[in-house]
Amino acid sequence: MIELKSAAEIGLMAVTGRFVGELLAELRDASAVGVNLMDLEHLARRRIKERGAESCYWDYAPSFGRGPFRNVLCLSVNDAVLHGLPHKYVLRDGDLLSIDMAVGIDGWVTDSALSFVVGTPEPSDLRLIEATEVALEAAIVAAQPGGRIGDISAAIGAVARDYGYGVNMEFGGHGLGRTMHEAPHIANDGRPRRGMKLEPGLTIAIEPWLCKTTDKITFDDDGWTIRSADGSRTAHSEHTVAITASGPEVLTRRPGETADSHHRAGQSSATPL
Repeated sequence: MIELKSAAEIGLMAVTGRFVGELLAELRDASAVGVNLMDLEHLARRRIKERGAESCYWDYAPSFGRGPFRNVLCLSVNDAVLHGLPHKYVLRDGDLLSIDMAVGIDGWVTDSALSFVVGTPEPSDLRLIEATEVALEAAIVAAQPGGRIGDISAAIGAVARDYGYGVNMEFGGHGLGRTMHEAPHIANDGRPRRGMKLEPGLTIAIEPWLCKTTDKITFDDDGWTIRSADGSRTAHSEHTVAITASGPEVLTRRPGETADSHHRAGQSSATPL
């Protein structure tokens, strides 16, 4: 069942979205060579508790996981792209880190992710990150009232192909609002003018993710962490978006981020925590 949200309810989701955007920016700035992933996890736990928010990840137990998940972040490094379990790993120069989080405040949820390089970046890693961010922005532009889900999917797939990357169809975007995962599913490739009509009040998470040289994935023994099948680098970008009568509204922008600046944020130069 798809629940269309009122303008007031979208406003409440925007409150959660601002918190998620601000916390992701703080986590990105705190990520540096020598920082342990668990430091980032505990920073996020503190901020969520201070805000009176609730993590959507804690105790999450879907069919594909070996759960329940007992963390508030997904932290995926290098060839890991989705659902990375926070663990005692110290970030190294050149690591590509993806951070994904979903939080609820007063019963309203938003979900967002970003990828960046810690320390000295390889140009090919920055290009991969840029592809996910450009695909995300293209998908947001395509999320127009009266359009179709396929318009969003097709926009992502077109950007991926333009950059020369394959697209995996096993995991994609989704509806959300009162819970983290709601209908509809939003594939990262598809055909325009196909699928469900986009109506004002629909709230969705759009999340292109790409592997550098494959479209196949593998699962770690932990049952959660998803990696590129060939060990190549990966990247993931995600925003929560509301369809409104006047067009798409991004609810999880980070401070200072605009559509034009988004794909220039793929590098962290922070000092350790």
